[in-house]
Amino acid sequence: MKVGFIGLGIMGKPMSRNVMRGGHELVVYNRSRASVDELTAEGAKPASSPAEVARECSVIITMLPNSPQVREVCLGENGIAEGAKEGTIVIDMSSIDPVETKAIGAELAKKGIELMDAPVSGGEPKAIDGTISVMVGGKKESFDKYYDLLMTMAASAVYVGELGSGNVAKLANQVIVALNIAAVSEALTLAVKNGADPELVYQAIRGGLAGSTVLDAKAPMMMSHDFKPGFRIELHIKDLNNALNAAHATSTSLPLTSQVMEIMQALKADGCEKDDHSAIVKYYEKISDVSVEKEEK
Repeated sequence: MKVGFIGLGIMGKPMSRNVMRGGHELVVYNRSRASVDELTAEGAKPASSPAEVARECSVIITMLPNSPQVREVCLGENGIAEGAKEGTIVIDMSSIDPVETKAIGAELAKKGIELMDAPVSGGEPKAIDGTISVMVGGKKESFDKYYDLLMTMAASAVYVGELGSGNVAKLANQVIVALNIAAVSEALTLAVKNGADPELVYQAIRGGLAGSTVLDAKAPMMMSHDFKPGFRIELHIKDLNNALNAAHATSTSLPLTSQVMEIMQALKADGCEKDDHSAIVKYYEKISDVSVEKEEK
């Protein structure tokens, strides 16, 4: 299959490589040229614009930062809509506002172009090894048709419902992850302030009901103060902003999400927006005048 891929960033570049490894011919576009050149050297064909990608491919994957970029690539000058033939499908794997997904989808549909939203979870390491999780919204028959393509990049791809449902699922995921990280931060701060060894507390609770993937992934980072980003705070702010926008559009109250958003905004003000989201613990350390970092022995 000849596949277009637009957006070769931290996630998009390894994902596009996995599409090629899956045996598909690839046409690529990215605003910065370096990633295009890198993929071209590996066998992809470069394109000068999203419209050129669309002229060559009837299946196009996009992996972009946020809603405005998806709208521009799909509907803007030299965008997909300018070059696409009727019957083209755009599989948007970006994490954006589901309200905007539906609006972009409606505009593309006027030109005979189908949109499917398929945001991912897993971060850069899983994008590299092809084990991301994909949450898909759109037509069920299209999900079935392109399932094998999605699985060149993923360990799982789950159909959630109509267009926009994939991004709703992704935002739900991001809410749960953010609240979990905040809870782990509170718990480790409580442990240290009360004279307990945070490592031993972590080991004691990880096998019980409090155990979680988030606990196992983030508690060790907090205790080693290793905040090298797997998923940056600024990106989680973007996702929570989209979650709150979607909530407000449907008169849904998200009080805990709002609180974590304010914590992340405080960290951004302190210059921590490039840190991994496990750095939420820095907020608790600051307000409690304590460190959960393990002492080297």
